[in-house]
Amino acid sequence: MSVASAPSQNKKIGNLMMQNAIYLALAVIVIIIVAIEPSFLSLRNVSNILAQSAPKLILALGVAGILILGGTDLSAGSLVGIGGVICASLLQSATYSLRIFSDMPVLPLIVPILIAVVVCCAFQALHSFLVSTLKIAPFIASLGMQMLVYGAMSLYFDGINHSSPIGGLDSRYTAFTQGGFYIGAFRVPYIALYAIIACTIFWIVWNKTTLGRNMFAVGGNPEAAIVSGINNKKVYLIVYLLAGVCCAFAGFLDAGRTGSATNLLGDGYQMDAIAACVVGGISMRGGIGKISGVIIGVLIFQVINYGLIYVGVNIYVQYLIRGAIILFAIAIDTQKYIRKR
Repeated sequence: MSVASAPSQNKKIGNLMMQNAIYLALAVIVIIIVAIEPSFLSLRNVSNILAQSAPKLILALGVAGILILGGTDLSAGSLVGIGGVICASLLQSATYSLRIFSDMPVLPLIVPILIAVVVCCAFQALHSFLVSTLKIAPFIASLGMQMLVYGAMSLYFDGINHSSPIGGLDSRYTAFTQGGFYIGAFRVPYIALYAIIACTIFWIVWNKTTLGRNMFAVGGNPEAAIVSGINNKKVYLIVYLLAGVCCAFAGFLDAGRTGSATNLLGDGYQMDAIAACVVGGISMRGGIGKISGVIIGVLIFQVINYGLIYVGVNIYVQYLIRGAIILFAIAIDTQKYIRKR
């Protein structure tokens, strides 16, 4: 190798390390978990991880679109909660002695889902208006929306159930969210299939539609997008509405998966979703990201979360590790941005 080519080679190695640093760090954590408890790699645990990942993956798909626009969404976890609480309250078994709406006829599953979607989309439409029309900083707007949604959810939850967990869910609901089928000895949860369908839909939207192209254009350079004839406000509205749909469906699935709902449902999910997106290569500065990255990020983050619980790591230490991962991922994203300038 010539002397002149050595710096170029070193730069390539440095870029490669920068691109994959977060994956290497997370791989080390997984290796440590497996070394401590080899049974972590059992088929049962893999199935559980897929089931737990599914609602968070659907949520992350919606959040990723907002990140690509250069925004953020701290209200996503509360929207998951309000979606789950609405669905659980309307889908209790008709024979359950503590049924909240005792005189209400048995509803088709689609009706509570649609109600949750309308509610979540209404909040996200307001969120979009604050960011795109009133020009409020995305972080501040999402922080305000987080408190607004959580307050509304808690008022509804406390008003109908007096702070007791909503249980006794309809068997159709639990079968839809907790069921699965076997491929050999491996149980494939239905909920994972719903996530695959959602990923396929979003891949098509991102890569094969005008909305997808406009979304990346607005996120990459809003001023240039306006000059090229793109209606930025319309793009913002549609992307935020899609995020609302994702939040509602994620809440529906998570409440059914766990068998109950409280106003703590979805707590912290927004940070997991944002962290998973950044780990998967979605830039916090907008305009960059792939569906495959979102999938990888969510799965990696869920493996870490599940693994830390599985080996009995102290809950406060878990917060430390998760916080460090988020900061590390954002630091890597920032360094990538600086190097491209």
